[in-house]
Amino acid sequence: MAAAHKTHATDASVDAFIENVPNPIRRADARRLRSIMEDAVGEPAVMWGTSIVGFGVRTYRYASGRTGRTPLVGYSPRAAALSLYLTLDFDEESVALDGLGPHKVGTSCLYITRLDSVDEHTLVGLITRSAAAARRLDIS
Repeated sequence: MAAAHKTHATDASVDAFIENVPNPIRRADARRLRSIMEDAVGEPAVMWGTSIVGFGVRTYRYASGRTGRTPLVGYSPRAAALSLYLTLDFDEESVALDGLGPHKVGTSCLYITRLDSVDEHTLVGLITRSAAAARRLDIS
């Protein structure tokens, strides 16, 4: 039997989750990022698991044939940084990332310490392109 996916959409309150972020700066950034992502993606915020705020949904298939669902884009206000979950080839986004401001990247994550330290227009472009890329990959 295949293992159940650990992260899935829930009925938990996004507002309550954000209001419980301990750091007041991170909490304010989480509120602002929610608004930015809702506007850029055109989908409401939904809790995925206990700590990810996601927007929209796509279905994917592993090479094994197993399928799963994930948000088009999402974020989590972690203690060290805002973790943005994006579907982008960060190498192809090097020009945009150069203009973004201080950040780090992982395999599918963009890490931002403070929202007010990055260029919001550039960030919106990255989020918009990521949502479009995720929609193209949707198999549903």
